[in-house]
Amino acid sequence: MPATSTTHAASMTRSAPATDGQGGRQAASRGRGRGRPRPKQDGSLEKGTTSNENSENGHQLTHSSANAPEIPNDWKEGLVAPERDPRIQTELGLLKGLFELGYESPSPIQAVSLPATLSGRNVLARAKNGTGKTASFLIPVLQTVNPRQCAIQALILVPTRELALQTSSLCRKMAAHLTGIETMVSTGGTILKEDIVRLASPIHIIVATPGRILDLARREIAVLTALRILVLDEADKLLAPEFEGIISDLLSLAGCGPQILLFSATFPRSVEHWASRHMTPQKITAAKANPNGGPVIISDPTVAPVLINLMDELTLRGVTQFYAYVEERQKVHCLNTLFSKLAINQSIIFCSSAPRVELLARKITTELGVSAFFLHSRMPQEHRNQIFHDFRSGSARNLVTTDLLTRGIDVATVNVVVNFDFPKNAETYLHRIGRSGRFGHRGIAISLVTYEDRHRLFEIEAALGTEIQPMPATVDRALYAQ
Repeated sequence: MPATSTTHAASMTRSAPATDGQGGRQAASRGRGRGRPRPKQDGSLEKGTTSNENSENGHQLTHSSANAPEIPNDWKEGLVAPERDPRIQTELGLLKGLFELGYESPSPIQAVSLPATLSGRNVLARAKNGTGKTASFLIPVLQTVNPRQCAIQALILVPTRELALQTSSLCRKMAAHLTGIETMVSTGGTILKEDIVRLASPIHIIVATPGRILDLARREIAVLTALRILVLDEADKLLAPEFEGIISDLLSLAGCGPQILLFSATFPRSVEHWASRHMTPQKITAAKANPNGGPVIISDPTVAPVLINLMDELTLRGVTQFYAYVEERQKVHCLNTLFSKLAINQSIIFCSSAPRVELLARKITTELGVSAFFLHSRMPQEHRNQIFHDFRSGSARNLVTTDLLTRGIDVATVNVVVNFDFPKNAETYLHRIGRSGRFGHRGIAISLVTYEDRHRLFEIEAALGTEIQPMPATVDRALYAQ
C-alpha cells in the first residue's frame, strides 16, 4: 500500500500494540477523527496524531515537560500551620441562646469583665444598674459548667427571692440550646421538701438566697465540694453584717478554691474586707487533665483578683432625675397630678415601710381610681411571686413597694420611678432609680421631698456627683417615652 494511504488506514482501524522506549505497552489512539497526545511515564505528553482536519491544516498538539512547573515531593514539609487562636471560644449553644435573647454586642461591663471571668480570674466588678451585670456572670457560669459531671458546679447568691426567680429565668433562657444543664432556685419561704426532692436529681447551677442554701449544705443535701464558680450578685447587700457570716460558712463548705465573682453597684468597706480575706488569687491552667472534665483551678499568688470599676458615670445615663418640694399631706395629691400628666408605661412607687405601702396602694386604687399592686417582705412568698409575675406581664401599670424591689429587678417597661418617701442614703437612692432606664431605655425618677428631707437631697447629690433637677411644669416625653 502506498505510504500516503497508511496514515488514513491507521485512523480507521486499531493498530498493533506498540511499546515506548522503556518497554511499557502503549495503545494507539482510536480513529473517528480524534488524535490525542499520549502521556509518557515522566509526566510529559508524547506527540500524537491529529484528526484529518487538523492534519490538513498542519496543526499538531505537543506539550513539553519543560513548560510545566515542577512540584517537589517534600512540599508538605515547607508548610507552616497558622497560630492557634488564644481566645476562649464560647459554646455554640450559648451563642444561640444569647442571639435569641437579642444580644448583639456586649455592654461596657460585659466587654471589660468577660475576658477575666472566662479565663477563671476572681473578679470584683462595680457598675451602674441596668447595664447587663446579670449576663456578665451568667455567661461564664454557663461556659464553665460541665453537664457530664453530675454535681453542683455553680452557686449564684442573691439577696431576695424575686431576684433569684428573675436570675434563674434568664439563666434557663440563655441555656436553651445547651444540652443537659439543670438549674434550680432555692429560697427561703418555700417548702424545704421540694428542694430536697429536686436535689435528688443532678443539678449543675443553683440560684439561691444565702439562708436556705446554707441549711441544705449543712444537711449535706446540697453538696458543694465540686463547686467551680461562686457568684455574689448585689454583693454589698450579701456582705452586710446580717449575711456576711452565712457567706463565709458557705465558702468553707465549698471545694478547693472556687472562682469568685462579686457584682454590685456599690462596694462598701465590708465588701473590700471580705474580698481581702477570702478571694485567694487564682488562675486557670490547661496543663493538667481534670478527671471530671473542664479546666483545672490552681492557686497562684502572682495572679491577683481583677478589680473593675465602671462607676465614672455613677447614675444611669438614660434616667433624668427630678424632685418636688411638698408637705406630707400633699403627697397623694401630687402623685395624682403625676398620673394625669405623665405618659406612664409602668411605674414603681417606693415607700419606707410595709404599712405605708399597703395604705398608699389602697388610696391610689380607691381615691384616685388608678390600678395598683403592692408588694413587701411581710407578704407570703407565693403571693409575692404571683404579684411580681403579674406586674412583669403588664397586668397592672403601677406597683407600690418597699426597698425589697430595689435589687437587680429588671422590668424593661418601667419608665417612671417615684420616691414617695425619700431614701435615707445615696446607695438606696441609686438602686431605686435604677429600676427605670434599664439597659438602653429612657426613664425618669421623681422624688417627693419634704422639709425634713432637704439635707439628704443635697448629700445624695454630692455623694453621687449628679444633679437632681426641680420638677418642671411639663416633662418632655422624649426623656422617658419611647
